Amino acid sequence: MDDFEKYLGEQMLDKDFREEWEALQPEHEVNLMLIKARQEHHLTQKQLAEICGVRQSNLSRIETGAESPSVRTLCKIARGLGKRLQIQFV
Repeated sequence: MDDFEKYLGEQMLDKDFREEWEALQPEHEVNLMLIKARQEHHLTQKQLAEICGVRQSNLSRIETGAESPSVRTLCKIARGLGKRLQIQFV
């Protein structure tokens, strides 16, 4: 377990935090999947931004959750990673 998972587990004990986290879960998943995919490709934000044709500052804001990406932007990022975007209702 990494430091973030340990910290998150501690914060989830707080009811208000847990409710807010769960309400924002889809956004968190996008952020974490993007970070993980970028790191798996051994790319910096700057490198990925150049490949995708997006600004590094936008990529940074998406990864930190300060900005919600459009589907178009997510498609650009996916293509830059050699992937395709798949969205599902479950």
